[in-house]
Amino acid sequence: MRKIAKQQEQDGAEIDLTPMLDVVFIMLIFFIVVASFIKEAGVEVNRPDTNQPDNPEDSTSIVVEVAADNQIWMENRRVDIRAVRANIQRLLAEDPEAPVTIKVEKGAEAGIVIDVADAARESGVGAVNWASDR
Repeated sequence: MRKIAKQQEQDGAEIDLTPMLDVVFIMLIFFIVVASFIKEAGVEVNRPDTNQPDNPEDSTSIVVEVAADNQIWMENRRVDIRAVRANIQRLLAEDPEAPVTIKVEKGAEAGIVIDVADAARESGVGAVNWASDR
């Protein structure tokens, strides 16, 4: 008789999970609604169409190339990341209206590319253009 009484006590001790599930669904709806209002800061990149011909004005721009192995090239010579700003300023002294075109090969690290873009903007250039090797 004691075994039957213990089994009835154990069977009667159930936890009702319905209120907890209600709270979880309300929190889920809240987070979905809040997440739609969050805007993350980013960089807008306007990439040219692949079928457009090369712009003749690009021949007068200052070209900085970032290779796939993260080497930086300017005027057919390898440049250290710390010297990019000085080289751009030197070339801007010759032509103050020249834009900077950054050519990036596939596989280059984003950090190096951002450092090059920051150096170009810090040098006082008017426009920074982006190009990629196809």
